[in-house]
Amino acid sequence: MGQAFGCVSVPQSTVAIRESWGKFDNVLDPGCHFVPWCSGKSISGFVNLRLQQLVVSCETKTKDNVLVTVVASIQYRAMDNKPYAAFYQLSNPKEQIKFYAYDAIRARIQKLILADVFEKTNEMVNDVKEEFKEAMSMYGYEIVQILIVNIELDEHSQRAMNESIAEKWETESMHQIELGIARQRRAIADDLSDSIEAFSKGLPGVSTTDAMKMVLATRYLDSMKEIGAQSESCSVSISHGAGALKNVAAQIKGQLVVKKE
Repeated sequence: MGQAFGCVSVPQSTVAIRESWGKFDNVLDPGCHFVPWCSGKSISGFVNLRLQQLVVSCETKTKDNVLVTVVASIQYRAMDNKPYAAFYQLSNPKEQIKFYAYDAIRARIQKLILADVFEKTNEMVNDVKEEFKEAMSMYGYEIVQILIVNIELDEHSQRAMNESIAEKWETESMHQIELGIARQRRAIADDLSDSIEAFSKGLPGVSTTDAMKMVLATRYLDSMKEIGAQSESCSVSISHGAGALKNVAAQIKGQLVVKKE
């Protein structure tokens, strides 16, 4: 009814494109405007200035020939100082933005190996945004933000990646265990060395070999005492003849192998 009397209401965050006899005439800001249709004036359309969002799914291959699907969320809006370009230069802005985004993301992914696709996501997004921003500004649209929502692998690549991660984790775990055992052996050796040195100083004239035998025998007897003191310990039978302690010392010495780095 308002248009019949020449009155047009333009909503907030929207501008109207007014034409005169089919030719661009002016851009109308939000509010009520008088557009006398009898003089050839008319509203050709509206341009939404609100922030809009578009989800793009791009399937391509990485530099190391892995098929990935990158899902990106693109936030864009029409530039308030270029409503003419936004209205007249693109007949379907969403499809054009989707095409540019797909092409820009695919070009970046093909230059990266799979590991870099995950690790350098922010760098890739910034590069795409700058290139995309320049391309779309001439059409009156501003790219506000590009967010990588998800990076999906095909079934074969996903299985291979999981196996690689599991193998790497197992290797690192074994390395940590071996490192822990080596440190434990080194600590035992250092402790024995300190004990032998202290024993030798306390009894001048005693050789290092004899001191070592005495220390190992003492440690052995202490261990047997601790085993016997435990309430749930089982019975331990061992020979205690005249040379028993000497044999025990020799056995412990033979088993204690420390690899010094």
